[in-house]
Amino acid sequence: MADDTPDEDRPAAAPGKGRTGTAGKVPEPAPPADRTENDAEAAEAAAPSGALDPEAAETEPAGELDPATGGPRTRPAPPDGWSPAPPAGEATGTKAAGSSAPAPTAPGAAAPDPEAPDPAHDVEQRRREAGVNPLFPFGRPGQPLGRAHPFVFGFTAALGVITAWMLVKAATNAKSVLVMIVVAMFLAVGLNPAVERLRRLGLPRGAAVGTVFLIVILFFAGFVASLVQPVTEQVTELRHNIPEFVDQLQNNKTLADWDKRYGLLDRAEKAVNSPGFQNGLTDTATGIGKVAINGVFQTLTILILTLYFMSSLPQIKTFFYQLAPRTRRARVALLGDEILDRIGGYVAGQFTIAFIAGLSSYIFLSILGVKYALALALIVAVTDLVPLIGATIGAVIVCLVAFLTGTTADLIACVVFYVIYQQVENYLVYPRVMKRTVDVQPAVTIVAALVGAALLGVVGALLAIPTAAAISLLIREVVLPRQETL
Repeated sequence: MADDTPDEDRPAAAPGKGRTGTAGKVPEPAPPADRTENDAEAAEAAAPSGALDPEAAETEPAGELDPATGGPRTRPAPPDGWSPAPPAGEATGTKAAGSSAPAPTAPGAAAPDPEAPDPAHDVEQRRREAGVNPLFPFGRPGQPLGRAHPFVFGFTAALGVITAWMLVKAATNAKSVLVMIVVAMFLAVGLNPAVERLRRLGLPRGAAVGTVFLIVILFFAGFVASLVQPVTEQVTELRHNIPEFVDQLQNNKTLADWDKRYGLLDRAEKAVNSPGFQNGLTDTATGIGKVAINGVFQTLTILILTLYFMSSLPQIKTFFYQLAPRTRRARVALLGDEILDRIGGYVAGQFTIAFIAGLSSYIFLSILGVKYALALALIVAVTDLVPLIGATIGAVIVCLVAFLTGTTADLIACVVFYVIYQQVENYLVYPRVMKRTVDVQPAVTIVAALVGAALLGVVGALLAIPTAAAISLLIREVVLPRQETL
């Protein structure tokens, strides 16, 4: 509210006195910047009690501690004639009281006088423009670079690109290890339903895991043992029949006629005796040995990792569930359990299909009288674990062995049987089993297997269908309900 008291009735304010708590007096305006030295002394004498000296406040900041002693930091007294640098934006041409030198230039202030000496050559000018004082012996720091600064943005983007490239490079170099880890985890999750069934029968988890793992080891051992006998017999028979094959080639009239026309034997002899052929044969044999040793090592590694993952699967699930926010952890855990159950159902369904393929092959080969029917049936069962193309691979092996150990009629019978069986498996058995165990549409099953095989080969074909099942579950339970609320 405005005061209507006439000016002549107001009590005169004492010069230099501030407003009091009872009289409500207005203090005298501050003197101009170009006041004399006497006026400055008078203003200092008239300052209210308890006022802070700006120079003292700047030279001795309150609350600053010495990191060496832990006590208050003491600054050296400013030199005679020193005055603080003016704040940014103010004129820099004024001089401090009692000093003939110009005041130091603060960062962000107006540009220096063009007639002033170059700070690159004049040390005093360098100190003046940098704003050197006891608090900042090397000049006042400038404003920090913001996030929107081009240098900061470019440097951060470059670091991100380099980090991404290094991660991709590391993943590429460790591809074989990552594939083994993924396959081992996939087998552990797939075998977990069998472990849970044994636990429901009263076995502790350790005993259940050991029992399931022992069954897997026995299966692999039986498979390898079934292949040892036929391979040994075939190698021995081939070694004994080599002289007979050579005599047949020498007495063959057609081959003799071709040798007269084209000199096949001479060319073959030169090719065999050449250093390149021998070196290539040695490299091929070495490569086959390396592949065999690497395959055995990878198989043992996958089995060991599978055992560890099976024994610690509950702890692994709990760890990943705890990474979800607390408010959504229960729903994430339910969805995760459902996805793991579907992966287990997929593995069980895949073993069922492989068992059907192996049993059918064994019955057919036994009726046909093909040698090594049990070993060939196990080969068909193992290769049939690969979706869609596994039955074809096993069929080609069986047909080749039947032709080499039997007659042409055996070859034709095997080709007809496996062509018919593969159509039945791909379009009747496989989609129905996967629909029941994984709850994926037959068309999605076939498309997922084809895409996975094109991306990652055999491993991609194995992981494609459970991945499709997990994606379909997330779409149905998360994406579609959210779309209904928009």
